[in-house]
Amino acid sequence: MSIYLDIIWLLNVCFDSLLLWLTAIMLKRQIVLWRIALGAFIGSLLVLFMFTPFSLYASHPLVKLLFSFFIVIASFGFKRFRYFIENLLTFYFATFMIGGGMIALHNLLQNDISAAAGAIITSSTGTGDPVSWLFVLLGFPTLWFFSRKRIDGIREKKLRFESIVDVFITLDEVNIALKGLIDSGNQLYDPITKTPVMIVDLNEVKQMLPQSIVENFTLAHVFHFTDQKDLEKWHHRLRIIPYRAVGKEQQFLLAFKPDKITIRYENRSLEVTRGLIGLNEFNLSTDGEYQCIVHPKMVQTAKILTAS
Repeated sequence: MSIYLDIIWLLNVCFDSLLLWLTAIMLKRQIVLWRIALGAFIGSLLVLFMFTPFSLYASHPLVKLLFSFFIVIASFGFKRFRYFIENLLTFYFATFMIGGGMIALHNLLQNDISAAAGAIITSSTGTGDPVSWLFVLLGFPTLWFFSRKRIDGIREKKLRFESIVDVFITLDEVNIALKGLIDSGNQLYDPITKTPVMIVDLNEVKQMLPQSIVENFTLAHVFHFTDQKDLEKWHHRLRIIPYRAVGKEQQFLLAFKPDKITIRYENRSLEVTRGLIGLNEFNLSTDGEYQCIVHPKMVQTAKILTAS
């Protein structure tokens, strides 16, 4: 039986490099290629020792743990103990995640159990089968890219949810609770009073609006129904907010002034002292994560009601 030690060693270097790279991505560490290569080279030495008289020691768990220390230090340096432990545990997590994915994918595709003459027969092709090597060569990079995409997706969603707050709008004794996204890109103000504008999905607040607004509202014709009789008592509430989107001509947004806006942010209840509700006819979030876009100025200038 021939063992291609050089191929095994090269694969180990490549796989360790990808695992260290994934670790750096997860922790947002600066990726220094020569450090990643050095750490992968140190890890690959353990494979070489398995074919020497030191194989008994190389297979010991404590020796493997010691090697992982050197791998992490070589790849990311040692700034403080907590920094080192964080790197080490994340490296193990990446290893277990990719390794567990490989095992799960292999078991999913493998069919080693069959029935014949009333008996269950199991078979195994062995680790030296060329198909197994092909599976490793294709499966490892695939799982690596999949893991990286999922980590980026989780990080993006985490950032979004850190900016999502509970919003409570009150008007004429009607209370509505919404999920709001604090968006620094929302810099919409009433040009006259300089009041910040929160953009809300029309369908979420239509129960507190006059019927003429709900039935006839379109962003292109916000002026056409402002003379309706049922809007007489709304004249002091309604505002027309001009705005301009990228690549589009100037447009107008219909907004109204509610009786009260309360935001639940970082375990505190904040009362917005100055704020308008801008109506948008389209869904702001396709997956329903939030129903309004909160102006950051509302959070910055709000009055603190309670704090835990």
